[in-house]
Amino acid sequence: FCPGCHALQPPVPRPDLFRLMDCPQSLLVSHTGWCGDAGVPHVTKCILPLVIRFQLFAVHLQKEQYYSEQHSSLINKAYQTLLNPLSRGLYLLELSGVEPAQETDCDADSAFLMEIMEINEKLADPKNENNLGDIEALIKVKQEELTREVTAAFERDDLQEAKKLLAKMKYFANLEDKLKAKKILS
Repeated sequence: FCPGCHALQPPVPRPDLFRLMDCPQSLLVSHTGWCGDAGVPHVTKCILPLVIRFQLFAVHLQKEQYYSEQHSSLINKAYQTLLNPLSRGLYLLELSGVEPAQETDCDADSAFLMEIMEINEKLADPKNENNLGDIEALIKVKQEELTREVTAAFERDDLQEAKKLLAKMKYFANLEDKLKAKKILS
């Protein structure tokens, strides 16, 4: 808001989403930055009223309504980006000027790729319908392990290692999506 006239102003170009959501720039956000086990940012208590306040400006000038929509969209983007470790890690890479690994340039080791293939085969096998819980638990353990490793890489400021580990996390995120789809169908 303008300090003089109190008119709603446009969002700053390319804002820091961590700052917007009042979170530390870290892969793992402490419990002071996130509430409970659900991973809901504590700032929803602060940001949500702000969004509502922006929405109140919808009745004001068309320009302020447009700015209100921009702010709401930005807050939603920040929330979705910072919600899970993978998207948060990719955003941290972006802030550091490091391009995330593409599927084609992932130099994952052959043992890792074999593990991914085996899990994919288990998911594709109709005989494993009763073992989906075991597969889900395995994926969760692997994601937690990779999250710890990526966190350590960021703490060491080893962005290339973080990039490689985030590429691996993408594989497990894809497996998780396949698992969810399979559970819906069964």
